[in-house]
Amino acid sequence: MATIKDIADLAQVSMATVSRVLNYDETLNVAPETRKRIFETAEELNYVVPPKKKSKKKGHIGLYYSYSLEEELLDTYYLSIRVALEKKLESMGMELYNITKDDTKRSISKIDGIICLGTFKKADIELIKSFEKLSVFVDANPDENCFDSVIIDFHSATKSALDYLIELGHQNIGFIGGVETDMYGNRFKDLREDVFESYLKEKGIFNGDFVKNGGYNPKDGYIILKEMLSGDAKPTAVFVANDTIAVGCYKAAYELGVRIPDDLSIVGFNDVSSAQYMVPPLTTVKLYTEIMGETAVDLLLERIASKREICKKVTIHTKLIVRDSAAAVKK
Repeated sequence: MATIKDIADLAQVSMATVSRVLNYDETLNVAPETRKRIFETAEELNYVVPPKKKSKKKGHIGLYYSYSLEEELLDTYYLSIRVALEKKLESMGMELYNITKDDTKRSISKIDGIICLGTFKKADIELIKSFEKLSVFVDANPDENCFDSVIIDFHSATKSALDYLIELGHQNIGFIGGVETDMYGNRFKDLREDVFESYLKEKGIFNGDFVKNGGYNPKDGYIILKEMLSGDAKPTAVFVANDTIAVGCYKAAYELGVRIPDDLSIVGFNDVSSAQYMVPPLTTVKLYTEIMGETAVDLLLERIASKREICKKVTIHTKLIVRDSAAAVKK
């Protein structure tokens, strides 16, 4: 495991800056580019570079993502996937081209295929189709008849987190998540929330008062947990939709004098590089973002080489990483 010193040395910043960036310290005045470099360095140090493959010639792969730099730094899930696929392409001698909404079929004529990362609206999908290039989507599956895709098994991932908390004796379990937007611009509940509700109803321990939604960022986690803990009935554990929400929850708990995990257990989702540096280290569902990125590259290159007509959808499974943020409920 990379240490904060390792990250600081490679990113050429102080250890204090690394610690504050990884813990989303809002009082830190540092350029977005520096934050980006720190997060990328943390991901790269945890990434095992695959063996370099021999190729007769270099290929050209386009990367089209749906989010801004600010969004990528707020939730580094997509950043970690991007780092993985970039490293994979680099190890294979492939050249990467960043595609934007301003590109046209003509401007990307030399591109062999496209990797699409993020959540896309209908206009984005139509633009991608207009390029007439073989494309693979990561973390989305907008059209099974046109595109390959790499997705996460959210059902089993959510259930593994809930099973762990239930095994620890928790019955008053809260959920903090966000609202998803599909490719048509429609807003709908996070899939994790749907699984959370149905699974806890099945167990007979669902409490709708403990379900809250905001954004997928530390600020919303901070505000929502404070609200959740202000009522007469309080959860003994909270499952959050991503690790950056958990960062805000940690701050709220600290200000309220709520000890983690003695008074409140928290389980995150994603296992971003900063999760292991939180105090206490965050128990979270690990998404194998490096495998997601590598699989996307393999799928695209295989389809380009084979000229396969039928689309493939690859589901990547997850693993619960047990650290120190969850404990048995007090009797």
